[in-house]
Amino acid sequence: MLSYRHSFHAGNHADVLKHIVEVLILDALKQKDKAFVYHDTHSGAGRYDLTGDHAEKTGEYKDGVAKIWQRTDLPEEVLGYIEAVKAMNSDDTLNYYPGSPRIARHCIRPQDRMVLTELHSTDYPLLQQEFERDRQVSIYNEDGFARLKASLPPKERRGLVLIDPSYEIKTDYQGVVKAIQEAHKRWATGVYAIWYPVVLRENIDLMTKGLEKLGIRKILQIELGVSPDTIERGMTASGMIVINPPWKLESQMQTVLPWLKDQLAPEHGHYKLDWIVPE
Repeated sequence: MLSYRHSFHAGNHADVLKHIVEVLILDALKQKDKAFVYHDTHSGAGRYDLTGDHAEKTGEYKDGVAKIWQRTDLPEEVLGYIEAVKAMNSDDTLNYYPGSPRIARHCIRPQDRMVLTELHSTDYPLLQQEFERDRQVSIYNEDGFARLKASLPPKERRGLVLIDPSYEIKTDYQGVVKAIQEAHKRWATGVYAIWYPVVLRENIDLMTKGLEKLGIRKILQIELGVSPDTIERGMTASGMIVINPPWKLESQMQTVLPWLKDQLAPEHGHYKLDWIVPE
């Protein structure tokens, strides 16, 4: 059984980037009245207690969301994300952090739906509890990639698939490439957002090369680093690879990335915004 628990890392710099991108994509989908689906392959627990032992042990959120959630000079592109965070906290104290499913639930409309998948024996019951009796949400205790394959194409024909495995297993990087290859055959028009951690740069290079070889057009890479790449243990950066990105996402991230770097890592931060495969 995999040991990764996101509760140790909730609200860190990687979550901030991931969830800003998620909100911007969902906002773009809402520009049309027609329904869409949000499909999350590795959903986690849904919400995270930042006052709990796990979050306090690492304190990663203090260098992430805690630095920006009460700023009054937020770029317009970040407002939706911050609204989703504040919706989970009733006062000026940052007690909880919304995972990707809760972020999505804050964004979707009555005509939209969500498909959530979580395999971890501890997080799955928490996810069920979080969305108990919510008719817009379907939850599966299954392998995320297998459920994705079985669910496509969706009846709505529009939507976002968020793929963010823990990458505990080295083969996850190529597993992502295989999942995209199979999913894109079934649903070529969907938006796919892949989160990745930069621990060893060579793993990211192999994954991006694998995606490039699939022959899919329009693949955008968005990356935020808080320290230089290293061969030592630990995540120095993270990114989002978006297939079929909304047309405004590149220009939005041109505003967001330098702002995030200045807020979260002014001394050693860096960012990247580039097309793996151009439009």
